[in-house]
Amino acid sequence: MNQIPAAQRLLFTVITILYWTSMYVYVPTLSPFLSERGLSLPFIGIVLGSYGFVQMFVRFPLGIMSDRFGKRKPFIILGMLTACLSCLLFLIPGPWLWPLSGRLMAGVCASTWVAFTVLYASFFGAGQTGKAMGNISVMTVSGQMIGMLLSGWLTDGFNANAPFVVGAVIAILGLGLAFMLKEPRSEQKDQPGMSFAMIKNVVRTKTLLQVSLLSILAHGVLFITMFGFTPLKAEELGADGLKLTMLVFAFMLPHAFASLVTARWFTPRFGNWGTIGTGFALSTICTAAMVYGDSFGMLVATQAVNGFAQGLHMPLLLGLAIRDVALPGRATAMGLYQALYAIGMFSGPFLAGWLNDRWGLNGGFLFGSLLGALAFVLVVAWARSEKRVTLNKQIQRKEEIAG
Repeated sequence: MNQIPAAQRLLFTVITILYWTSMYVYVPTLSPFLSERGLSLPFIGIVLGSYGFVQMFVRFPLGIMSDRFGKRKPFIILGMLTACLSCLLFLIPGPWLWPLSGRLMAGVCASTWVAFTVLYASFFGAGQTGKAMGNISVMTVSGQMIGMLLSGWLTDGFNANAPFVVGAVIAILGLGLAFMLKEPRSEQKDQPGMSFAMIKNVVRTKTLLQVSLLSILAHGVLFITMFGFTPLKAEELGADGLKLTMLVFAFMLPHAFASLVTARWFTPRFGNWGTIGTGFALSTICTAAMVYGDSFGMLVATQAVNGFAQGLHMPLLLGLAIRDVALPGRATAMGLYQALYAIGMFSGPFLAGWLNDRWGLNGGFLFGSLLGALAFVLVVAWARSEKRVTLNKQIQRKEEIAG
């Protein structure tokens, strides 16, 4: 295990929280902000989905580059820089071009998350990937929660542009701190650079492909609901900035709690597939319940359980993506994983925006529940297949011993 100074770990934690805060400080008010600028529901879906669209094409090559050069810090610096530019683009008055450009730049920013996760995993020894991803998931949720809790308060207390101004300032602060990061020596010298001949082996990793598909569906649900059209649903039910803040808190606090305890409590008792399947089952039920919810209290309840459900499977999927991949190829694997789940971040809100325009917001939420149900079916099928393989191996060993 790398002996990383406590100060560096603390610095990384602060930078990570600032990174996510800057990106999510405007998320709860984004769809209302775009609606007030005169954008239609289908185009709001395009803007929301563009965040994932960029990541589909940027994350994988960025991961390859990071492995090729054995560097993570430059990409973290790039992430903080693009976070600032994203917020500033939203502040430019004018037509749809600038909001779309701002969200596209946010997608570039989010693509650098590959470097964050792999660098943090390198702080831990072999076999501790699950713990590392659980910890960094808590940092992620903490930054997102801080940003999203600030969003409604800034909008109500100042104006609709305030979240973007604060986001830019937070990103600049994070950029300054990022220059103080030091990469572990093994990340820089001891490990060989990723060769292009190794990429083929990484992308064929079975577990990586399985969890990538599940993550596509999980992010489709997430970006249809809390990070997409749930705030518009809340506004339809009469929510103001304060109530939007309450809604965010109801989602993010259980999400953070579940992310913290999943690897420590749920997985040892229920296994990876059991925990992931439970998360998708709960998420499916809560997303479907939003279709029938006719009060703000009901909406808050569904998002609280949904937040907990997301915290059950998100950290596990993240850890499993690089579990079976050697260190020199981890950024490549993480880049592929994050590029693939960006499909859900793009297609989820894009298709939901189209459905919402024709059948109202409930059409999109129903679509989200179907995505969750499909993921649950896949988890059950793969869990049974894995159990059969394990059982066959045990029988074969017994026969070999008996023979």
